[in-house]
Amino acid sequence: MTDLRTLPVPDGLDGMRVDAGLARLLGLSRSAVAALAESGDVELDGSPAGKSDRLLAGSWLEVRLPGQEEPEAPPVPVDGLTVVHEDEDLVVVNKPVGVAVHPSPGWEGPTVLGGLAAAGINLAESGPPERRGVVHRLDVGTTGVMVLAKSEHAYSVLKRAFRERTVDKHYHALVQGHPDPSKGTIDAPIDRHPRHDHKFAVVSEGKPSVTHYEIVEAFRAASLVDVKLETGRTHQIRVHFSAVRHPCVGDLTYGADPTLARHLGITRQWLHAYSLVFDHPADGRRVTFDSEYPPDLQHALDVLRAQDH
Repeated sequence: MTDLRTLPVPDGLDGMRVDAGLARLLGLSRSAVAALAESGDVELDGSPAGKSDRLLAGSWLEVRLPGQEEPEAPPVPVDGLTVVHEDEDLVVVNKPVGVAVHPSPGWEGPTVLGGLAAAGINLAESGPPERRGVVHRLDVGTTGVMVLAKSEHAYSVLKRAFRERTVDKHYHALVQGHPDPSKGTIDAPIDRHPRHDHKFAVVSEGKPSVTHYEIVEAFRAASLVDVKLETGRTHQIRVHFSAVRHPCVGDLTYGADPTLARHLGITRQWLHAYSLVFDHPADGRRVTFDSEYPPDLQHALDVLRAQDH
């Protein structure tokens, strides 16, 4: 297992290069830190940091140090995991509910990487062993379209595209009530919840987090919203809509009404990554991949529509 260190950048390292500052902080050689940065194991405020980037006091630092070998995903077929598109550089999949993207401590369920391995799809070698080819993630309880890199070139290009926010990620979320205004932006910093390790929250010293939304269909009890992420924090959509008192339907972790969830037959957050648009790493052409709602989310909409008519 890798050793994950998370901490704010100390004042004494403000302005220093990543390799020099972390070498001092962690007791490593500059070359060792440079290698960690090169492999994507150093992040500042959620974005990969290069060895020559500058540290900013108070920025949130995450460093993955090599320890025991992380378990690689065993090749196990995953029910419902479908390949939307595949070429020499990348594979686009439709992720079902209850499936993690990659192995992690404590998770014993199915993974996207394991499903692809079982299908004979080889991913890029870049990144930590348990996350090879992974350039972005979806929560276990979130369904929808995601892309993984097969070539080293694609891994590099796609990681940079996500970091520089040139990828358009659109989600649909069914949220309780009716957000006001019907089209707007939630700009509120997010970090780990001060009291619950498994949750995140809007906190004043958190990482900048921006969510754009627009209501596309309104019901008496809920609204279907189109969501575009400007940043990609963990649980961002769920945290932001909970913070404005319109949690995702079924998201009991973030304050959803359990009675409404039962009525609609929802046992997880109603949140679906329905569209992914990016420049293809091979030739730069803009490509779009979509994903239809899975049956449980569609059923909830059908119930709401029937009630309102």
